[in-house]
Amino acid sequence: MVVTIKDVAKKANVAPSTVSRVIADSSRISEKTKKRVRKIMDELGYHPNMNARSLANQTTQAIGLVMPSSAGKAFQNPFFPEVIRGISSFSHIKGYSLYMSTGETEQEIYEGVVKMVQGRRVDGIVLLYSRIDDPVIQYLIEQQFPFVLIGKPHQSTGEVTYIDNDNYLAGRELTEYFISLGHKRLAFIGGSPDLMVTKERLAGFKEALKLADLPMSDDYIVYMEFLREGGERAVEQLLSLEQPPSAIIVTDDLMALGVLSTLTEKGYAVPDRISVASFNNVIFSEISCPPLTSVDVRIFQLGYEAAKSLVEKIESPELPPKSILVPYKIVKRQSCKEYLEG
Repeated sequence: MVVTIKDVAKKANVAPSTVSRVIADSSRISEKTKKRVRKIMDELGYHPNMNARSLANQTTQAIGLVMPSSAGKAFQNPFFPEVIRGISSFSHIKGYSLYMSTGETEQEIYEGVVKMVQGRRVDGIVLLYSRIDDPVIQYLIEQQFPFVLIGKPHQSTGEVTYIDNDNYLAGRELTEYFISLGHKRLAFIGGSPDLMVTKERLAGFKEALKLADLPMSDDYIVYMEFLREGGERAVEQLLSLEQPPSAIIVTDDLMALGVLSTLTEKGYAVPDRISVASFNNVIFSEISCPPLTSVDVRIFQLGYEAAKSLVEKIESPELPPKSILVPYKIVKRQSCKEYLEG
């Protein structure tokens, strides 16, 4: 037999409307009453009808996730499952489900967002990337639709709530670490140049070289997709130079895995001949060969804070935009070594 809201109300000796307010976590109900009613709900095995609640409240109790590319490509990179785990963790606490949108092209991604917004399929959106001149962000601002960005916005920073690391400073500090080891020929392998994470980390890389009065050559800067194959192609390009770099900074661990395997294949011992460091500190960084020096950007926390900020915007639309910087840490492992000329 299906347990109804009236059954819960009867056993708890409260009105059905009180049970409804407990389900909605209304501030009008005391914590003591909430605790008692929820205990009875558990005892009776009562589960709220979320569809009915959504219709009544004009909400979906769903959060939209927008990926930077197709799911097939994105989920090859451990960053995305981990950031979604963080989003899911907070969403579960607040009773929100997740609705994912992907596309093969920027146009398909944009159209997917329009469908989510116009079809009222979600109450808010988390963008899992930040791109230069992204029409999606402009559209969401124009529609006054709740959204949060993981990454730094290219423009309209005062109008957008975003969660990020200080990627400029992280890029600079990682480069300075290599310089402290005596490296003078440093290369940078980034993702797409229109992604803000690439732009910010590259800016930090360039600033560190400038401060150390070291030359910077465009030949030492390569852009590829955030995939293992991207790292493989990038390092092959660098090794074809007349004077290959002695150290390589890679903006993503999955790309770095391709870099390490290609260097080994070509007979370049890491770190004896070339040092390598990367970003994200995903699980295989510790078990790669050699273990990879990587910047821990606290991926789970990025997702958790993004979901928390979005739910706040959904529930309190009048809240002003804010930015949250999640701290990072350089985790030093065996892929970097002091460089001695000759």
